[in-house]
Amino acid sequence: MRILALLGFILFLASCSSRADTDSMPGPDQIVRLSDSEIKGLDPQKISDLSSLRIAADQFEGLTRLDAAGEAEPGLAEDWSVSDDGLLWTFPLREGLRFSDGAVFDAALFPKLWDRLHAPETASPTKALFENIASVSASDATTVAVRLKAPAPSLPILLAHPAMAALPLHHIEKIGDKWTSARPMIVSGPYQLAAWQLNDHARMTRNPEWHDQPAPTATIIWKPMDDSLSAMRLFLSGGADVAADYPASRHQWLMDNHPDLAHSVPYLGSYYFAFNTRKAPFDDGRVRTALSMAVEREWIAEKVIGIGNVPAWNLLPPELTGGISAKPVWADWDRERRLATARQLLAEAGYGLGNPLRFEIRFNSSAEHRRVSVALAAMWKDLNVEASLFNSEAALHFAALRQHDFSLARSGWIADLPVAENFLTVHQPANGAGNYSGYDNPAYDALVAQAITTADPDRRNSIMRQADATLIADMPILPLYFYVTRSLVSKRIDGWQDNISNVHPSRTLRIRTK
Repeated sequence: MRILALLGFILFLASCSSRADTDSMPGPDQIVRLSDSEIKGLDPQKISDLSSLRIAADQFEGLTRLDAAGEAEPGLAEDWSVSDDGLLWTFPLREGLRFSDGAVFDAALFPKLWDRLHAPETASPTKALFENIASVSASDATTVAVRLKAPAPSLPILLAHPAMAALPLHHIEKIGDKWTSARPMIVSGPYQLAAWQLNDHARMTRNPEWHDQPAPTATIIWKPMDDSLSAMRLFLSGGADVAADYPASRHQWLMDNHPDLAHSVPYLGSYYFAFNTRKAPFDDGRVRTALSMAVEREWIAEKVIGIGNVPAWNLLPPELTGGISAKPVWADWDRERRLATARQLLAEAGYGLGNPLRFEIRFNSSAEHRRVSVALAAMWKDLNVEASLFNSEAALHFAALRQHDFSLARSGWIADLPVAENFLTVHQPANGAGNYSGYDNPAYDALVAQAITTADPDRRNSIMRQADATLIADMPILPLYFYVTRSLVSKRIDGWQDNISNVHPSRTLRIRTK
């Protein structure tokens, strides 16, 4: 009898395990998405990592939200308007807004959310993103007014960030930080967290009180997969519908074998090396320009990296400035002409056969960074330049950059928002230690300031491009390519749209009908 009981118990456990596995598999009304890391937190005002923000964006909605193309659209507000000077934005709310527990809310909620975001006890890591907002107020019960310090045509995109979404303050004020423990969570967006098994999966179901039409898919499963190769294998075996990443080393194999599943898309990021302009040899712009002229960017992007990256001669991704890049005039010259001019510039700066230019290339631990550094050193040999390599782990690497302890160092920038100023303000004295190169040009600073205070989007973009061109003419950084995102999307999924922000809200995805 004991043996029979033991066998029965084992079969029961196997049944439970099998059921649990099935519950987190793709189904007829269930989409499984693989994230590249576990959720770090559930309070939208206390998180900054991408995995947590994706979960938050599925659960909480603000005055605006992002659509499948990553563009801002009305969310809890039915529309918006802006004053002629670009400083006052007005958002009339939709009627009958409720949280998932049925609690009604109106415009008075949003000034309270603004106060909570800035409260010391919240310690929000994303508070700085909203520093251009002077105030948030409720004109009446149905209208929210947002006043800015300077014009910002991108405000609707900013307000779609989960940190400014409607949170259930009526519940938070009662139980404090424990409010995120409720299952299902009390939310304002299309989905609510119904279950979360740490390091396994998070289950999200429809919010029955959401103001819009019910989300097209009843259940969304988020599974953390920090190993992109394991994620790719699970996806290809049918265990997931979407994978947030795949190994760069498998890119060409996927293009050859599964071109309809793999998505390699330009992203809001620039990969570059920073010159230390505070000291020789890179306090001389002629030296910086000469080295830049000798770099074969297409070869680095296509051969060294080989995952669809776009070569870059400037800082700003072209998608942010109307598709126009600020390429230097020599970018289209043939290599011999560029090398001849580079040798002349180095000679004028005092470097040549009798006095070769010597310096160290610093990079943080990564096969990709090492390959790029080796390629740069090889390309510069044609200029009689002797570049040595120095590798350190990331924390030490970026500490050295903040302390200005380098000559040329691997760097780059991935923007928080799809706006040009998020890239440009990095390279200003006001950015302090984060301005790794030490770039200091009042003319550049003036252009950035003028662009930020310009309300007209076309004029604003034009000035941003001028600032970008000024930066590249001075060459405090060595741009090499723009980042791409890598995703895998099942053929059974409809509604996926590639976009530069890599935004794909679960409410925009649906299971394709045959």
